[in-house]
Amino acid sequence: MRTVFKNCTLLDGTKDMIAQPNTDVAIEDDKIVEIGKIATTKTDKVIDLTGKYLMPGLINLHVHLPAGGKPQNKPMKSNQLAKIALSSALSQALVLKMCQGYAMQDLLSGVTTIRAVGGLGHLDTRLRDKINSGKWEGPRILAADYAIGVPHGHMVGSVAKAAESGEQAVEMVEELAAHKVDLIKLMITGGVMDAKEKGEPGRLMMQADMIKACCDKAHSHGLKVAAHVQSPDGVRTAVNNGVDSIEHGSTLSSAEIDAFHKNNAVLVCTLSPALPMAKFPRETLGISEAVQYNSNLVFNNMILGSKTALANNIPVGLGTDTGCPYTTHYNMWRELHYFEKYVEVTPSFALHTATLGNAKILGLDKIIGSIEVGKCADILISDENPLKDFRTLSQPYAVVGRGKIYLQPKIKKYEQCDLELDKYYD
Repeated sequence: MRTVFKNCTLLDGTKDMIAQPNTDVAIEDDKIVEIGKIATTKTDKVIDLTGKYLMPGLINLHVHLPAGGKPQNKPMKSNQLAKIALSSALSQALVLKMCQGYAMQDLLSGVTTIRAVGGLGHLDTRLRDKINSGKWEGPRILAADYAIGVPHGHMVGSVAKAAESGEQAVEMVEELAAHKVDLIKLMITGGVMDAKEKGEPGRLMMQADMIKACCDKAHSHGLKVAAHVQSPDGVRTAVNNGVDSIEHGSTLSSAEIDAFHKNNAVLVCTLSPALPMAKFPRETLGISEAVQYNSNLVFNNMILGSKTALANNIPVGLGTDTGCPYTTHYNMWRELHYFEKYVEVTPSFALHTATLGNAKILGLDKIIGSIEVGKCADILISDENPLKDFRTLSQPYAVVGRGKIYLQPKIKKYEQCDLELDKYYD
């Protein structure tokens, strides 16, 4: 049966999109089959969208499925929790179901595709496969499974495993490839919480030879490599040795810009977790003065890096780094707002980046990312114009994921999280 969405205002996701009022969009199975003024038949299911806005489903390039971003007033003991989660078949099954619940928060909030860039063991590919087989509901998932790090490196012991040598790192790439991951994730620098002193977030931890060995092996399997990087030295070392996407990023000099162009690398901006760490009162998060100082440094450098990248025709994508405190699976719309506000792009460019722009980074722009005939029916529908205020996306009127329609979806939210974040929305 065909479903026809009647009388919407269409925002198609393309770079130069303009609002197209009084437009109909028809879907059949999981495909968009017609756009324009559509004559309906008795067998069509018709949904009247008069006054509403229809756009592509959002794409989130950076999530961690084992965590939901629940507010915390002290750092979590993630290593202990990860050990418990993977300790038995029963605990893994429970955590897998929890991850599906978080993935559904993404989908019901309008995020129809996610890239999971660091999880517990091989749970992310297991979840992806259950969703793809139709056994479970959820968004499209591109999964990296666990990330590869170094001893005492960023998130090692939770969503990353340590490689003692280049040879062991390559063995990990081989093992991940055998599990049919969609990409490889490296933890190349430290993070804000890893820094011991003011001014040293993003310390280079994985050395060039290990990075190159991992990238060469990953590329031999047709897999791209994403890397956690939060310093100029880390950016330069990563892209010069084969990394395809820099996650988070930092300021860019001419050397880093040249390296991006030479190696066709992209930058994935993730402002959502940095803003609370940089701007909330320290006692709200239970962090030290040094951590907040470094958080401000990372937040500001990420903004500067994104601006420089865009000015130099380096593709920039968007992700939330969901899993960090106050960074939920249902708040991708906030990342669009931060991108508009701090990187100073237009609302339409922010929406384009989170849809077709992100799809191009994934290499899926022939399938998803825009409202075009023949593409997958991944659709987000809002009550009002998101280009006037992205807040309208916080409660979609409807979401369509691979043709399945969720009308007025109910999203489980953390009240404290949104109350605190709303203080910084303007």
